[in-house]
This record gives sequence, structure tokens and C-alpha cells, in this order.
Amino acid sequence: MIRDHAMAIRDVHLRYFQAGADVAITDTYQATIAGFQKAGISEEEGNHLIKAAVWAADEARQIFWEQLAATERDARLYPIIAGSVGPYGAYLADGSEYTGAYSLNRRDYQSFHFSRMNALKEADVDLFAFETMPNMDEVEALIDLLEKDFPEASAWVSFSLGDPEHLCDGTLLEKAAAWAGAHEAIAAVGVNCLPAQWASQAITSVRRGTDKPVIVYPNSGETYDPQTKSWHHPVAHVDYGQSSRQWFQLGASLLGGCCRTSPDEIRKIAEWACN
Repeated sequence: MIRDHAMAIRDVHLRYFQAGADVAITDTYQATIAGFQKAGISEEEGNHLIKAAVWAADEARQIFWEQLAATERDARLYPIIAGSVGPYGAYLADGSEYTGAYSLNRRDYQSFHFSRMNALKEADVDLFAFETMPNMDEVEALIDLLEKDFPEASAWVSFSLGDPEHLCDGTLLEKAAAWAGAHEAIAAVGVNCLPAQWASQAITSVRRGTDKPVIVYPNSGETYDPQTKSWHHPVAHVDYGQSSRQWFQLGASLLGGCCRTSPDEIRKIAEWACN
């Protein structure tokens, strides 16, 4: 996708900015050097593709900013680019980012993630997004890697949940939030790719664990089938305008949408959040 459709990725980012988004998450969630090499792509080209994903987001940001009138710029945050760092389970491509059913030692987790993080940093992302994290051992390894090898950088951590109060691997969300939030390099803590119906309870759990800013960006409520690589069984439609107000009132200050959501959901959030 990055190699063949960089302009399309740029245009998607642009539509999100135009809808009111203040943050673009790079198209690197599943992009890893190990994954590229498995597909016959060299390490050098893999690094270039990861950087190209950042450049696509940055180009969209520049186009968007130039489209704004001076008065509009004064009223907007200059958009941020977050480098997506998905879990090891996303590389496995078997749905285990929604189960946490995998295990590496700390050194192997760090070796796996370092090359992507290094490429993202070299391409000048504003921060890392450790997102859809189902496995606490992996989160601990990532934060250790961040602090040791990228000491000037920051990240948010958003967990993948098995239920509204637990990570997929069974770790209590409140405990995970407390541990992550205690690290200076972590700018925000929260949850993503969860059913929107879980968001309120999850926000409450995160806030019990940390006073860091809380981030929440649920999916559409559909279920992912790793065998067919498709989404099924949509739940009742969620009004992101109304629901996001509730999430904000509960203490979440960074709001958005994950899988199967669109710029329309961001627009509904921006309609009240930017007024």
C-alpha cells in the first residue's frame, strides 16, 4: 500500500485534516522490517517505505495548512504526526493484536520494534503511537526501548481490551495505565480499537490509574475475522458526536476513531469540540 499508493494515503490524511483532525497516525501500524523481508522487500527499501508513510502524512499536513486562511490557522492547532507502532501481533496477521496470545522475551520485542521506530524518528514524526497494545510484557519492553534508545522522544500508549476493564492478556487496565503513566516519556494513556460501548467504563479505569491525558479512539463495533481479513456483525450505530461528548465529560481529552470509522466521525467530534 505504501509503495504503490502513497498519493492515496496522503489524500486520506488530507480528508481527515479537513474534517477537523488535529493528529494524523501514519500508515505504519503493520509495516515492519521483518514483515517486508518476509514479502521479499529489502531492509533498505523497507526503511524507505516506513519513512514514505510519514512523508505522505506530512505532505497532507502542508497542503491542509496552506489551504487555511490566516484567521483559520490562528484558531487551529498545527496538526501533529504520530508514528504508528502496532504490536507484534499485527505482524503475525492472525488477529492476535486482539488476543495478546503471543510471547517474546524483552530483547526480542525490542529488536523487532527498533528498526521501525528508528525509521519513523528519522522521518521526523512528532511522537510515537504505541497503539492496540494487548500484551503488557510488550508494552514494558517498548517503553524501556523508548527511554533507552529514543531519549528525546515521547509516545502515547493505547491498549487493546478483552473487556472494559482488562487488556486482552488479562492485565487490569487500571494497573496497566498506572504503570505506563508513571513514565515521563509517555504523553498520554488510553485505549483504542475497542467497541464504543466499552469506552466510558474504560476511560474511568484509565483515570483511576493515571492523571496523564486520556486518549480513546474506538472502532465501529464490528468484529474482525483474521481468517478472511474482514469485519462482520456490526452493532447498533454509535453517534460519535454525542458519545464523544460523554467521553470528554468522563475525562478523555484526546478523541478519535479507529477501524471502520471515517472522516465523518471526526467531523462529528470537531463540530462540538472546536466551538
